[in-house]
Amino acid sequence: MSADTVRFSDERLAEIAELVKRYPGPQSALMPVLYMAQEDFGYISMPAQEMIADLLGIHLMRVREVVTFYTMFKEQPSGKYLLEVCTNAGCMLNGAYELVDHMCDSLGIKLGETTPDGMFTIAEVECAGACGGAPVVQVNNIYHEKATPETMDELISKCRAEGGEA
Repeated sequence: MSADTVRFSDERLAEIAELVKRYPGPQSALMPVLYMAQEDFGYISMPAQEMIADLLGIHLMRVREVVTFYTMFKEQPSGKYLLEVCTNAGCMLNGAYELVDHMCDSLGIKLGETTPDGMFTIAEVECAGACGGAPVVQVNNIYHEKATPETMDELISKCRAEGGEA
């Protein structure tokens, strides 16, 4: 995505204008606008962040603070299936790091990388908020609790074979 191609559609701009009216100031609409950008562009590149800052009339640093703080915002393209492994205390104690190692070995990539075919990206997240199901892996925002190397192998095989929803 090059800087000159990062632009919201006219329909999306109208939607954002209506959204901004509901808040006390344009900065309050930042998170919903970031979600829109990620939905439209697949990730939130630096040119997209600059465009959003200009659009909302806020400093780029405010946009950067939000994008870099929240793990749900991606600054790089990811695979068709984003495998997010919670490695916070509960998940770590229940084998999250071993699960990450297994998944990386199985897919032939390192944490944060995408498979050469563009199908899978493995990412570490701080907390999925589902400690009772530790370890937890989110696949395209769908939780898979009590994940094991075997259940992840099955899920990855299913995704590869069917191209279906995870």
